[in-house]
Amino acid sequence: MARLAQTAGLTDVQQEILSTVRDFVDKEILPVATELEHRDEYPQAIVDGLKELGLFGLMIPEEYGGLGESLLTYALCVEEIARGWMSVSGIINTHFIVAYMLKQHGTQEQKDHFLPRMAAGDVRGAFSMSEPGLGSDVSAITSKAVRDGDEYVLNGQKMWLTNGGTSSLVAVLVRSDEGHPEGTAPHKSMTTFLIEKEPGFGEVRPGLTIPGKIDKMGYKGVDTTELIMDGLRIPADRVLGGVTGRGFYQMMDGVEVGRVNVAARGCGVAQRAFELGVRYAQQRHTFGKPIAQHQAIQFKLAEMATKVEAAHAMMVNAARKKDSGERNDLEAGMAKYLASEYCKEVVEDAFRIHGGYGFSKEYEIERLYREAPMLLIGEGTAEIQKMIIGRRLLEEYRFQG
Repeated sequence: MARLAQTAGLTDVQQEILSTVRDFVDKEILPVATELEHRDEYPQAIVDGLKELGLFGLMIPEEYGGLGESLLTYALCVEEIARGWMSVSGIINTHFIVAYMLKQHGTQEQKDHFLPRMAAGDVRGAFSMSEPGLGSDVSAITSKAVRDGDEYVLNGQKMWLTNGGTSSLVAVLVRSDEGHPEGTAPHKSMTTFLIEKEPGFGEVRPGLTIPGKIDKMGYKGVDTTELIMDGLRIPADRVLGGVTGRGFYQMMDGVEVGRVNVAARGCGVAQRAFELGVRYAQQRHTFGKPIAQHQAIQFKLAEMATKVEAAHAMMVNAARKKDSGERNDLEAGMAKYLASEYCKEVVEDAFRIHGGYGFSKEYEIERLYREAPMLLIGEGTAEIQKMIIGRRLLEEYRFQG
């Protein structure tokens, strides 16, 4: 397995970080992941271990107590963690999207207030765009903020918050018509609010309720929730960046980081599925020899390994493009699309290699088989990625006739 998904050009520091994370995954995550997942239990001991390693501050600048590492380093760490258990990578993903948005768009006061505590892991982040009546159509958001003196009053219902219960800071995208006349394009009248709350469920602050965990097919352990705002009062200085109407662009910038993350998760899950498949193929015997010696299985393993390599290469390219300061929505969309689709296919091939045993909860591949579908819809469906890719290609290859 060491020959697959290698990344050229890493510094000694990056290699050391990845080695540390890989050891942590092998020793602290893989041995307990399936048991915790079957119980839908939050992996508190694992999260505490990540905190001790400093991973909650991985991309936060050193001036705020973080490690100041690149998106590439973060994505490669996510790949390793998802190889162990995808739910754990989800816990740190939303945290880093919020930290990234604060770093890029927050006021100095907001950075000083939140980033040091986020780097230490004492404040955990979550972000929220989706609502019950919409999925990828962000322009259809109905949750609303109305100015009232030095505060805003927020009302509405949000959906699909990863870390909704365990987080203490949520970046929430709502409509804010203040200063935006009727007829303004929807994406120009949206604002991101930084909402501080107590971890837990129920009414976590006046006007804000986290009803409870949504029961899911896979992606268990991590809490996925709704968020209900009913007269929630937020100080005006908790508008991200201090200016209304910029929320859509701030969120989309964060989502580009999120799409690289989902691609990395797909790479990690696919790597683990390949590991399980190639190991089982050498252990299981039919017709007097290991099934790995049958040509049909060798072909399947060859296809799986090639997909792992291709997805990893595209994920690394997207991360490096973002790190360079260039626009990377095309590369991030391609990486997310390819990695999630290939992950599904590699997991299914590993499942087929396991035969009937793959259907048993005693085998790890059963868990991966339920986890992979989430990557097909997280941070935008395949159809949304194709729209983004297609539009960007037409921009790049515009016919001058």
